[in-house]
Amino acid sequence: MKLTGYVRVSTAGQADGLGLDVQERQIRSYAKGNRHRLVALHRDEGSSGTLDVVRRPHLAAALVDVSERRAGGLIVARLDRLARALTVQEAILARVWADGGIVIAVDAGEIPRDDPADPMRTAMRQMVGVFSQLDRAMVIARMRGGRELKAQQGGYAGGKPPYGYRAAGGELVEDDTEQDVLRDMRRLRQRGWSYRAIADDLNVAGVATRTGGAWHPTVVRRILIRWLTRRADAACVTPRT
Repeated sequence: MKLTGYVRVSTAGQADGLGLDVQERQIRSYAKGNRHRLVALHRDEGSSGTLDVVRRPHLAAALVDVSERRAGGLIVARLDRLARALTVQEAILARVWADGGIVIAVDAGEIPRDDPADPMRTAMRQMVGVFSQLDRAMVIARMRGGRELKAQQGGYAGGKPPYGYRAAGGELVEDDTEQDVLRDMRRLRQRGWSYRAIADDLNVAGVATRTGGAWHPTVVRRILIRWLTRRADAACVTPRT
């Protein structure tokens, strides 16, 4: 049978060891061992398995191969390479089946079509999709928890560094120029200046924001409070002995 292959990773370096090249080798080996002919191999790199077909152009191209009869089926290394959201998985399977094609996962063989006389078949397939979706959600939850814990401990949790700091080697380090601006803000604030007056003073002095724009009272207030809070939190951290 003529098959069109599809490989996907959500990041540039797939953490679970199932990178694009690994998936491709598995697909080619399966096709050769089962006397299938691989007519195309489509690759979506950096694409989440929760995205639908519209937002994965190479998956869409693979499905067109089936709908236009260039291939009799779609092959993936694992079903979760097709989708990591149950609704997306089921929609893709339904589309391939409606076009008269089959879906093959290297680790499971051909995915059986729904059979009204065997509802357990559908339930088991959907359970695989549910656990794939759950696995992704658990990974995201662990990553979020790790970032939040690191932020609470005063570490760099990723994202855009706050004003006064820059990222270096996975950690936050002070930016000397921005720290000087923050110290000037604090000094003026201690003298009783309003946030509007501080913003006006910075604009008159030609001190640009990080984005190159003008200062506004709300921006001054937000970054000054954040800076002072961060310094206070750091001061409360007990040094390790």
